[in-house]
Amino acid sequence: MATARTRRERTAEQITADDRAHVFHPWAAQDLIAPLAVAGAQGSYFWDHDANRYLDFSSGLVFTNLGYQHPAVVAAVQEQAARLATFAPGFAVEARSQAARLIAERTPGELNRILFTNGGAEAVENAVRLARLHTGRHKVLSAYRSYHGATGTAINLTGDPRRWPSDQGTAGAVRFWAPFPYRSPFHSDSAEQECERALQHLDDTLAFEGPSTIAALILETIPGTAGIMVPPAGYLAGVRELCDRHGIVFILDEVMTGFGRTGAWFAADHFGVVPDLLTFAKGVNSGYVPLGGVAISEEIAATFGRRPYPGGLTYSGHPLACAAAVATIEVMSAQDVVGRARRIGAEVIGPGLRALAERHPSVGEVRGLGAFWAVELVRDRASRDPLVPYNATGTAAAPMARFTSACRERGLWPFVHMNRTHVVPPCTVTEAEVKEGLAVLDEALAVTDAYVV
Repeated sequence: MATARTRRERTAEQITADDRAHVFHPWAAQDLIAPLAVAGAQGSYFWDHDANRYLDFSSGLVFTNLGYQHPAVVAAVQEQAARLATFAPGFAVEARSQAARLIAERTPGELNRILFTNGGAEAVENAVRLARLHTGRHKVLSAYRSYHGATGTAINLTGDPRRWPSDQGTAGAVRFWAPFPYRSPFHSDSAEQECERALQHLDDTLAFEGPSTIAALILETIPGTAGIMVPPAGYLAGVRELCDRHGIVFILDEVMTGFGRTGAWFAADHFGVVPDLLTFAKGVNSGYVPLGGVAISEEIAATFGRRPYPGGLTYSGHPLACAAAVATIEVMSAQDVVGRARRIGAEVIGPGLRALAERHPSVGEVRGLGAFWAVELVRDRASRDPLVPYNATGTAAAPMARFTSACRERGLWPFVHMNRTHVVPPCTVTEAEVKEGLAVLDEALAVTDAYVV
């Protein structure tokens, strides 16, 4: 008779075998990956079938804002499944309308109409379509060092190398440089100068592209996988003014930053800026059931008051996903998860990462807000030469691969991208859990310090 341990091992082996035989993984060379077989998760942790437990400093893909298996969200999905598991999007359904109201009550300004999608990329697709139809224009401006999703238009708007294999230069996308004081494209000496020069660069780009041809400008309020670069004071307000001047729809992509991640309901709240369209997903229901959407201004919504909007999705506003969103928002409100994320960032994560920077010469910069931080790793602090080259692969990326392994061997699952590790735990992470993760980072950074010149 097989022992319990043997049964666990066999289960893990079968899961892995089925995965390798049948699952096609995104963003991966299929023959070169070895996905971990996950047995379970709770709160800020997950574990494999051999009981190896990991503190998740990635929040999945920065979406488990309430952590794993939150009982209120799980119960809401179960109750909704028992009551009405699914229904077509053209009907008024309680979970759908309630989720839309709760989201609209928290978006900045008067973004009171919600178009539901299945995720963030579809939200961007529909935001761009709304802007083009509203303005009658075609071009869309987006920033280098950005990511907006992997669907047709969204990937063409993306500024990082994930765009390259799919970009045929036919999507009407025009890119510009957004501010990034640490690696300034404008050779600025201060955040104030970076803001001024970035806005002038954008103004010049608009002039040479022809403002009357531009439907929309899209920005991640705080770029996510591109590096968590908090924009300097005044920049987003300046972009808002330029868009207003030229009748351009201003889209803020809050897919990663929304719903408490930065210590505000939306990152736009930190800057006092209201976009015309706001995209969201991920944290809206902690990723428990796929959901995204676009929050729409009254002016743009009015364009489609008597003119049909030519778009839709079979699962738009799926009842299970919306029930999870309602429960997530109610928990976040009742337990002040937004304030908790703000405090844990200001009092624990930020100070802890800055202390690591003092001890480790491979740390070039620490930046972030709330539960949304990046650690820039370098070979030389003076030159700011990155630890690995931009978009490095293979042996060139070995230093970051070794850093990742060092974290995982010590029970920490990091979010690593290019020459950075991002610290993006659930917004419900405890002070003790943060300190546990920081202690692992302290040890793992010895690996990157070895590459400092």
